[in-house]
Amino acid sequence: MSQWNELTDLTGDRPFVVTAVRLESSGLTISGEFELPPLAGLRYEDQVFVSEFVRCHGSIKYMEKAFGISYPTVKNRLNKIVQQLQLVEVVQVSGHDEVFDLLERGEISVAEAAERLEK
Repeated sequence: MSQWNELTDLTGDRPFVVTAVRLESSGLTISGEFELPPLAGLRYEDQVFVSEFVRCHGSIKYMEKAFGISYPTVKNRLNKIVQQLQLVEVVQVSGHDEVFDLLERGEISVAEAAERLEK
């Protein structure tokens, strides 16, 4: 059993914060409070499930065979995992919004922004 598996078994569904990171190659240790990415907060078994789902490009048929479970079980497990994750909402940005962002950051001039908006 891996140390990460043991850690996720120990913490269960309770959130935790990493307080130190050590770089193996140099032995350098960085201390502080580091939030984990959402996927790292999942139980180890769920991380393996998500990893396999991504590896097979989202094929539920493959997941059925790989884990020996039914289609509804795959869907239910994925739904439970999604509920655990605080997913980022992806907002479609229009071309106009992008031009205004560039202008605001000073990356283009007003004249260039006007020209791009006319197109």
